[in-house]
Amino acid sequence: MLNGSVPIEKVMKEDTLTPIQKDQLSLVAAVKAFGEDELGLKKTASYETIYLGSNESPIYVVSAAPKDRLTLITWWFPVVGRMPYLGFFDLNRAKAEKEKLLERDLDTIIGQAEAYSTLGWFQDPVTLNLIDGSSLSLVETILHEMTHATLYVKGQGEFNEGLAVLVGKRGAFLFMEKTYGSSHPLTVEAAKSLHDEALFSSFLASLLEELEDLYNSPKTYEEKLAQRERIFARALQEFGALKSRLKTARFLAFEKRSLNNAYLMALGLYHRHYHTFESVLKKRDNAVKPMLSFLKDFVKEDGHIMERLQSWLE
Repeated sequence: MLNGSVPIEKVMKEDTLTPIQKDQLSLVAAVKAFGEDELGLKKTASYETIYLGSNESPIYVVSAAPKDRLTLITWWFPVVGRMPYLGFFDLNRAKAEKEKLLERDLDTIIGQAEAYSTLGWFQDPVTLNLIDGSSLSLVETILHEMTHATLYVKGQGEFNEGLAVLVGKRGAFLFMEKTYGSSHPLTVEAAKSLHDEALFSSFLASLLEELEDLYNSPKTYEEKLAQRERIFARALQEFGALKSRLKTARFLAFEKRSLNNAYLMALGLYHRHYHTFESVLKKRDNAVKPMLSFLKDFVKEDGHIMERLQSWLE
């Protein structure tokens, strides 16, 4: 992908892309500048090129968890430390890894990622799937990945992804508001995205808390597995009632998936702690730049960052 990417400036002068795709691509430079200047995100050479080879989501993500614990299996890598998922460019390799995990009697899930970040080590390209999606998704994703390049802590997946979700969504709203005005449809759509994120985060956190209570109970392994299926069934019913309050289609796929610990914990990486980061943001004048400045110092201390953040807020 890196070797096959071409400068965005070059592509904008050619007829390779449709006019709509070019309109989407023209947003990227503006989003990068906004992220750097207004949000305090790190300036890198990423998203100045585009990969035209495929319009598929570039990464297949494999996650796994024990059936009686809310703990994601992790894999260790140099530089980034322990990761709570594996990423594959090839779907067949992802499926092969999933089969190995199933043989260990683990809950597993294969998801798709719209983008990825090499944390500023390489020049990450824009991909076709991003410019073929919605403008809001493009802006959120670019800011999300820029956040990873700005602040990333080894082995702290919930912190890294939760922070990136908050900055991506909040930053997208601020970008749309500044670029198009408060009443523009894109700004309204960004506000709806924030509303749904808060609503789904509360629902997911409550579900995970109930499961944690079950798994920490003295029940037998078989009893826990039987009880969790009842909890899963009730959660799907509750989501059926909740979805009438959602303003976008972002989370509607939840009721179409078979629930298991790997799926719920993979969602939890991104969405469980949204309200925690939102609270930190409010304590820093509701502004992303001072929040990031505070967190850069906060993460230097030892210990589990999310637990420390909760204590700090309390």
